[in-house]
Amino acid sequence: MTRAAHRFVVAIIVAASGFSAPADEQANAVGKLIPWLLDEGAALKGIRFADVISATSGRRVIPIDRSDPVDQRVLALLGSALDQVLAELNAPESPTRKARRVNEMSSHFETAIRKHLKATAGLTCDFPKTADGKQQRSGYPDLRIADTASKRVYYLDPKLFAAGSRNSSFRTFYFEPKRATNKVTEDARHLIAGIEHERAADGAVHFARWDLIDLSEFRVKLKAEFEGSNADMYRAGAVVGSSPR
Repeated sequence: MTRAAHRFVVAIIVAASGFSAPADEQANAVGKLIPWLLDEGAALKGIRFADVISATSGRRVIPIDRSDPVDQRVLALLGSALDQVLAELNAPESPTRKARRVNEMSSHFETAIRKHLKATAGLTCDFPKTADGKQQRSGYPDLRIADTASKRVYYLDPKLFAAGSRNSSFRTFYFEPKRATNKVTEDARHLIAGIEHERAADGAVHFARWDLIDLSEFRVKLKAEFEGSNADMYRAGAVVGSSPR
């Protein structure tokens, strides 16, 4: 992506997140945006997630340093907690093993990871709060972890993937830049906890393994869509015909 293209995409992301701009600037941005969306070229791909976070929240995505003692210790604690979570959710009595939808399983993982990390000495873990102080479960990221000694913050987002789909090109990560509901409020390390699962012939789910992924060099693409509600469509002045009553 060229520097000019990068600046334009970041400007569009900032506009989408709710930051105001003069009307003439907005009209000019929209006039440039539509041709870009129709082209779907490289300019809308390969965008650094760290740049998206910076543009929408003003916060930095800090890389994990595997030679740093604090990051080493936190990663080890996270790994230990994830081992416990997999053992717990693989137990025969776990309701997660009978879940039919990935969203149901993900919710169980968020709750279980939070529980184990809250019980881990040296860490705190909870659902992140929005910029206005409201706790919110939906949207990225799912969990906020803090190391009590160093005060470092780690955002963690559990993602489940089916065995054999590790290299799939289907969308598995989603981030919607919204100013009012933004949950990234601090400079932090950003991690994905990828959990591989497989389903047996009887429908039971087995969680096979986990990976921790550093998102500091994660690349995303912009896929825009224009949306509207029924209230937007069925306005009195827009209805030009109806069936007899």
